Amino acid sequence: MRQHRNHTNCHRRRHRHCRETDVNLLIPEGAKKIVLAGNPNTGKSLFFNFLTGVYVEVSNYPGTTLEISSGRYGNDIVFDTPGVYGLSSFNDEERVARDVILGADLVLNVVDAVHLERDLFLTQQIIDTGIPVVIALNMMDEAENQNIKIDIARLADLLGVPVIPTVAVQKKDLHKVAQALPQARRGRITPELQQRLEEYLPKTAGNQGDALLILEGDPAVAQRYGLPPGTARDEIYLQRRNRVDAIVGQVVSSETGRESRSERIDRWMLGPISGWLLLALSLWITFQFIGVFISGTVVGFTEETIMAGWYEPWIRNLITQQIDPQSALGQILIGEFGLLTMTVTYLLGLLLPLVAGFYLMLSIFEDSGYLPRIATLVDRTMNAVGLNGKAVIPLILGFGCVTVATITTRLLGSERERRIAIFLLGLAIPCSAQLGVIAGLLSKVGLGYSLLYGGVIIAVLVGAGTLLKLVVPGRTMDLLINLPPLRLPKLENVLKKTYTKSLGFLVEAAPLFALGALIISALQLTGALGFLQALLAPVTTGWLGLPAQAANAFIMGIIRRDFGAAGLSSMGLNPLQTVVALITITLFVPCIASIMVLFKERSKSEAALMWFSTLIIAFFTGGVVNQLAKLWAAFH
Repeated sequence: MRQHRNHTNCHRRRHRHCRETDVNLLIPEGAKKIVLAGNPNTGKSLFFNFLTGVYVEVSNYPGTTLEISSGRYGNDIVFDTPGVYGLSSFNDEERVARDVILGADLVLNVVDAVHLERDLFLTQQIIDTGIPVVIALNMMDEAENQNIKIDIARLADLLGVPVIPTVAVQKKDLHKVAQALPQARRGRITPELQQRLEEYLPKTAGNQGDALLILEGDPAVAQRYGLPPGTARDEIYLQRRNRVDAIVGQVVSSETGRESRSERIDRWMLGPISGWLLLALSLWITFQFIGVFISGTVVGFTEETIMAGWYEPWIRNLITQQIDPQSALGQILIGEFGLLTMTVTYLLGLLLPLVAGFYLMLSIFEDSGYLPRIATLVDRTMNAVGLNGKAVIPLILGFGCVTVATITTRLLGSERERRIAIFLLGLAIPCSAQLGVIAGLLSKVGLGYSLLYGGVIIAVLVGAGTLLKLVVPGRTMDLLINLPPLRLPKLENVLKKTYTKSLGFLVEAAPLFALGALIISALQLTGALGFLQALLAPVTTGWLGLPAQAANAFIMGIIRRDFGAAGLSSMGLNPLQTVVALITITLFVPCIASIMVLFKERSKSEAALMWFSTLIIAFFTGGVVNQLAKLWAAFH
């Protein structure tokens, strides 16, 4: 294997694409490096899946493909890059895409046929680097639906590279793209650039891509050659924009007609009244599916019938034949918090169905194109808490996994927004497994108590966000986001994504659940659990009005929030206690994995302040609700 890693052997290899990069890419000797490139939401990952047979997530929210995916295509290697609008050093996505694309033997550029004037800017920039290119003109069905006609032959002639029309979601003509890869060739560069590039090529050892980026003022590339960054970026961009506009003017024609069905639905989704009504309807359907059907019917079967009815008696009988159930080892394995009883039952019987149900709904939202429309709809509302609409993406992701969502806050445009979003994620956003348990418990306490829970959590979220908006310096960035075409989600993709994420949940959660159960069992066996319950009694029983054993749920919540919430389900709480406990456990500190990421993303002092603040807010809010409810009952 040879590795494109650094610049030290560039002169020895005499390879025009050898370059310094932070992305370590291993490819076999003699293999071609085929790189997929394109704007966000053009369908690159579908081409990657077709060529390599390796599944990667196909999502409509930014940041999904930030990590570079690779796979074999015959004797060659295919790399998928983040969706970007240009090659530069302005953000992580563009830097990674720049380095991988400029190291390619050929580029498969995926272009959205509906937004040709936007996507061809990147296409022309790649062509200007001198790398051989094949263009997959994707979403031709959407262009046809919008009465957009494109002269494919003329487009290929003007750009000087093969152009293949496709409909990737239907796998239409993807085989033609594969067949066209050997015909990849260098295209027609922006005419005004030719002379300038020839002046810089001797300085970059003939590397046209690096010469172009130095001209455009890329400081990282210029530094590699010890040259000052160029100052002609704006001029070059204007020339490239004029060329793209001229090409589009020659190849695209559109016929105006009556509004299509997808355009009409799109308008409803973004309307100031209809948009919120559709969002409320979507959330209600989601709650009915997860909170009623999954948590009631499905979990009733998996937890009670399969796990408690069949599995637990079988495993207890099997273990007691070898180990005394009253011994320390017996208690650890099959006791009240047993590794083989409670842990497995909670994980597989209770949490897994709820997690799978949530990811199924999230996948439908993603693949239909509805998720970025939600971001657009809520932009003004998010401004109230110091964020823009794009922040709804990590917040919604937080309902799947707060740990992953914390990492995706990197896509936000400013340090201020990242700081606010991370705190709100750790404070008031329950993860999918915890949310499923919450939905199941709320379905048993009635509408009034459910509204109380939701109202308190929203009030805390808004209050904390508003306060942070006032005290955290900086300003909210304007929303810039793509709206991909609305589509019916493909069942195969939705099921694959649900399976992949649910499996990831099991892989991540199982060791932490086992650790949590082991810690609780050890505390119980040593008597420390009773000591902690007594220590926390003034808070749990006095201030919160909960049973003393509720302390177990809070202790477990530090290991896994969902494990803590699940621990409440067997305590026989009354409706008020259920709501108070759920409010507290929702606002409680995030799990160990989230805490680790929190300390990685923020400074130690800032992360500790966030962590301690959520702890105080959780117990304070839960106690206030309990005390106010008692006062209300006393006067009524």
